[in-house]
Amino acid sequence: MPCAAIIVAGGSSRRMGFDKLAALLRGVPVLRRSVDAMIACEQVGRVIVACPAERFDALLQPPFDKPVLRVDPGAERQFSVAAGLAAVDEASPVVAVHDAARPLVDPAAVDECIAIARESGAAALARPVTETLKKADAGGFARSSVDRSRLWFMETPQVFRTELLRKAYQKVLDGGLVVTDEVSALEAIGVATRLVPSPGPNLKITHPPDLALAEALLRE
Repeated sequence: MPCAAIIVAGGSSRRMGFDKLAALLRGVPVLRRSVDAMIACEQVGRVIVACPAERFDALLQPPFDKPVLRVDPGAERQFSVAAGLAAVDEASPVVAVHDAARPLVDPAAVDECIAIARESGAAALARPVTETLKKADAGGFARSSVDRSRLWFMETPQVFRTELLRKAYQKVLDGGLVVTDEVSALEAIGVATRLVPSPGPNLKITHPPDLALAEALLRE
């Protein structure tokens, strides 16, 4: 059975200063590139975009090769994901959640995460930390090193068996918890997520220079 993909696209882009999802990367809006990446995944059957109606209408013009529908976003990420989950068909045993601001994700890597999540219950793209890490004091002076051997930078998509993510979000919403990603929601119910090393750049567009970097990566 196909996987459903929820794209979280309700943010206000405060740090960017303008709607980063409308920014063009080689002539294509960031949001459209993220949606197209999910559509290109062999195991994704439909895409659910949590975003305002005006953003959807302005940036996502049909046709699409797979069904794409919109749901209203929430004030926080977790409420947008919950709205997307409510629109996931019961026939979809697996659901992927992806940040709209990651337009360069590799569809093959997404399919790998989906396959692992079908087997293990939860999987997410991530990058091992390779830089030297230091712990600073209150004055900003480095005082000690931090072991990086088990540290990862989290990315998206994060993929789960649908019933697990529903259970996790029920816990989050009922308990008034705040989570910044779905792996954290699964941790709230005691479920570990398999981390899948990202095979290539999966940049998150956050600041204006990120757009120039994304353009350069696309040219390559």
